[in-house]
Amino acid sequence: MGTMMLDRAAYDRYLAAFNARDYDGVADFYVDPPRMDFFGITITSREELKEFYRWLHAHVRESVAVRAFAASDTVTAIDADVRIEALRDLTREDLDARGATGFFPIRTGDVQVIRQFIFYTTCNGQITRVECALPPPAPPPAEDIHP
Repeated sequence: MGTMMLDRAAYDRYLAAFNARDYDGVADFYVDPPRMDFFGITITSREELKEFYRWLHAHVRESVAVRAFAASDTVTAIDADVRIEALRDLTREDLDARGATGFFPIRTGDVQVIRQFIFYTTCNGQITRVECALPPPAPPPAEDIHP
């Protein structure tokens, strides 16, 4: 039997669970206990994972659109646009109180589209670690650059 990987079909099932707010379904893709560190948040249990997303998604509607996808037996890497639409205000103070120091404040009704590189370390098709990075800002167009 070949090794399992978090391939595109499995990742699409993961995203479907995520977009449907099926947090048990999302948690099933992780080893137990999961380990996530991103933008100031650390998650070390299935319950913390579900609680974090319940809190976040009470404030924002979040969806992920994949730009590029690559997977091996040990890594799944995504270049994605993450769309955040605020259902209610999330202030800097609210975010910092949750430890979400790398998240951006957003006001009710506003939409942010944030390009993210999401790196999943996997074992037997299950996620053991998630890391996220934002790409650097695009350089200005050439005509704006002065010697």
